[in-house]
Amino acid sequence: MNYIQLFSPATVANVSCGFDALGLALETVGDTMTFTKTDTRGVKITQITGADLPTDPKVNAAGVVALAMLEKHPVNFGIDITIHKGYTPGSGLGSSAASAAGAAFGVNQLLGNVFSPLELTQFAMLGEEATCGSPIADNVSAAIYGGFTLVRSYEPLSIVKIPVPADLRVVAIHPQVEVKTKDARAVLPKEVPLKDAVTQWANVGGLISGLHTSDYQLIADSLTDIIVEPARKHLIPYFDEVKQQAMKAGALGAGISGSGPTIFTLCKGDETAEKVYKIIQETYQDKQIDFNMILSNINTEGIKILEQH
Repeated sequence: MNYIQLFSPATVANVSCGFDALGLALETVGDTMTFTKTDTRGVKITQITGADLPTDPKVNAAGVVALAMLEKHPVNFGIDITIHKGYTPGSGLGSSAASAAGAAFGVNQLLGNVFSPLELTQFAMLGEEATCGSPIADNVSAAIYGGFTLVRSYEPLSIVKIPVPADLRVVAIHPQVEVKTKDARAVLPKEVPLKDAVTQWANVGGLISGLHTSDYQLIADSLTDIIVEPARKHLIPYFDEVKQQAMKAGALGAGISGSGPTIFTLCKGDETAEKVYKIIQETYQDKQIDFNMILSNINTEGIKILEQH
C-alpha cells in the first residue's frame, strides 16, 4: 500500500463519572487525513486545512506520533501527511487526539500493520503529551478502538472496549468560547472526600453495567459526576441551563465533554435525540455566543479507511 485516506473521529472523554478513564467515539465529526509513501525518508506534514496548526512534525500531534513509529520500525521510505480538521481545536472533543490516533493508524497501515491497537494507543498518547502536556489515553483509545472505551490501567496500559446499546445517541453543543485544558485542570480539587469517591466509583460501575446490558435507566442513573463537573461548570456559559433543559427534554444524562466547553448529552433513540437537539439549540439561541450543534450515533468502528491503493 502506498496511499491511505482515513476518517479519525472526534471523541467525548470522561463521560461524566469516568474522569480520565472513559471515552466514546462520534460518527459525524472528525478529521480527514491522508498518508502517502515517498522516496525521501522522514515525515512531512504537507498541508493542514480547517485550523491553524504547526506543520513541523516535531510539534504537531500527528507528526510526533509518525516520527516515533518510524524510529521504532525503521523503513526505507518517508511519509507525507495531510490533515483536514473537521472541527475546532480546543472544543473538548479530542481534537489533538483525532490527529494523533489517525496518524498512529495511518502510518501503521503503510508499515504493513506491524503494531497492535494497544501499541497504536501508546504511540497516540505521545501526540497527546506533546500538545496537551500529559499522555492521556481516554480520547485516543476511543478513536482507535471505537465505541466506548475504559482505560482500566496506565501502568501497564490496559484498554477495555465496552459494548454500545443500539439506540444510544449523542447530542452536543460546542459554544465558541475558549476553555484551556490547563485552566480546566487547575480548578480540580486536590483531595476528594471518601464518600464522594465511593459514589463516583459506583456510578462508573453502574454505567459500564448499563452499557453491557442495554439498561437505559441504569445508564441514566449512573451519568452523574459529583467531583469534576461541579468544579468546572462555571467555565462554561449557561451550563446548568443547558443541562436542565436537556434532561427535561428526555436526555439520559448531560455533562462536560473532556475539559469543555462542549456539553454532551446521551439520549435513547432518534426521536428523543432530535427533541434534545432542538431544546438545547433554542436555549443557546439568544445568548449572544456562537455555537455548533452535533447529533451523532456512537461510532463503534473507530477510525475508518476511506480510500487506499
